[in-house]
Amino acid sequence: MRIGRLAERTGVPPRLLRYYEEQGLLVPERLPNGYRDYGEPLVGRVAQIRGLLDAGLTTSIIRQILPCLDDPCTIHVRDADPDLIAALEHQREQMDAKIACLTRNRDAISAYLDAVRRRRSRDDEGP
Repeated sequence: MRIGRLAERTGVPPRLLRYYEEQGLLVPERLPNGYRDYGEPLVGRVAQIRGLLDAGLTTSIIRQILPCLDDPCTIHVRDADPDLIAALEHQREQMDAKIACLTRNRDAISAYLDAVRRRRSRDDEGP
């Protein structure tokens, strides 16, 4: 698919998709005419990139961990820089905190909805 279609499917502007490509985060195929062809798997890859960026990771860190998201995992571990390890551990801790907060919020919403349904059920039964 062309970049405009990928932009439509992902909600990410073409300019930003080109930036991801420049950063080595997206690697489209090249057609014989030189056009880029963004395959279907890149729709999911863009979502992964957006999620990691939203979580606070930099594009340089994302580039290093993206192979872990492949199926099968294609990462080749080399001597990781201690600063990178520290940054990833910090990001993981922040993600864990966000997940815990989201879980509490989801549970509160579920409890509220359950209470509303119980109340409606009692009201529908009447006196």
